[in-house]
Amino acid sequence: MNRPPATAAELALLVEGQLDGCSTAVVRGMNSIEDAAADEAAFIVNEKYAAQWINATTRVAIVAQNVPCDVGDRATRALIRVAHAELALAKALEAFAPAAEMPQLGVHATAVVDPSATIGPGARIGAHVVIERSARLGAQCVLHAGSFVGAEVIMGDHCVLHAHAVVRERCQLGHRVVINACTVIGSDGFGYRPAADGKSMVRIPHLGTVVLDDGVEIGANCCVDRAKFGATRVGAGTKIDNLCQIAHGCRIGRMTVIAGLTGLAGSVTVGDGVQIGGSCGIGDHLTIGNGARLAAKSALMNDVPEGATWGGMPAQDIRTELRVIAAIRKLPEWSRKFRRLSEDSGKAL
Repeated sequence: MNRPPATAAELALLVEGQLDGCSTAVVRGMNSIEDAAADEAAFIVNEKYAAQWINATTRVAIVAQNVPCDVGDRATRALIRVAHAELALAKALEAFAPAAEMPQLGVHATAVVDPSATIGPGARIGAHVVIERSARLGAQCVLHAGSFVGAEVIMGDHCVLHAHAVVRERCQLGHRVVINACTVIGSDGFGYRPAADGKSMVRIPHLGTVVLDDGVEIGANCCVDRAKFGATRVGAGTKIDNLCQIAHGCRIGRMTVIAGLTGLAGSVTVGDGVQIGGSCGIGDHLTIGNGARLAAKSALMNDVPEGATWGGMPAQDIRTELRVIAAIRKLPEWSRKFRRLSEDSGKAL
């Protein structure tokens, strides 16, 4: 479909859903079920939102198949039942999303490009971009205003640097890598030792680099530090949220997701398909196995086995952690009982 869907029937076709109700109901956008207008489609993923459907202004909703929901007036309203609700929502939002703003084709007059740099065909280089010595950019890269590409950087095809993103010297980006605004790739790692005289700190140089494989996306205001030796590496398809710190020498596998405000200390190894919740802190030199999950706000001090789910502070197997939480919630009650027992014992004496 070359245009956004205009009716419930077209939206159902787009998201590969089963239409129940009015096929001609108008659809001009997407919104939450609380705020959607009559011509905006909503999204129902659980029974809480299903309960709001009957009184909602919207006339069209995408609903997960496992959520019971009655269409109501079939003459004016429509439900689109889908097997994979989140994937259907992604398709719908993409269809209605406005076209991305991009710099004009070519190199902006205010950009500074070293003569030795190579820029592939179809590139869009925005205002005040800096591309330094011997950098190599692949085809159709997009560099938004104020972004920086250091000396000898290699970028594959279709990479995007958003405003004020920084890729420092000698780092390597695969194809379709996206770096969001104000993120820095390739800063020196944090390494200091007390000097022999005990009066100052000695800075440890970091000679390595950063390698981001194909399809990696890094959120805004993140830092991925260069390694002391070799490379800090992020595997293909991995997505890292805003405000994350990836320290020197970390190795992150393929198709891993890391939520915002998470910090990895130096030389952490993360496997493929790992899910790390927001605000986690991960100690240095630890290993997280393939397919493992780490709950939000976890403080990791030990290796996580493959496929395990851990959480807590310090993090442990989630089943043990949930038992600990349940016990902690009973402490006030136990404290009152202990106080009464102590008082009764005192009276008896």
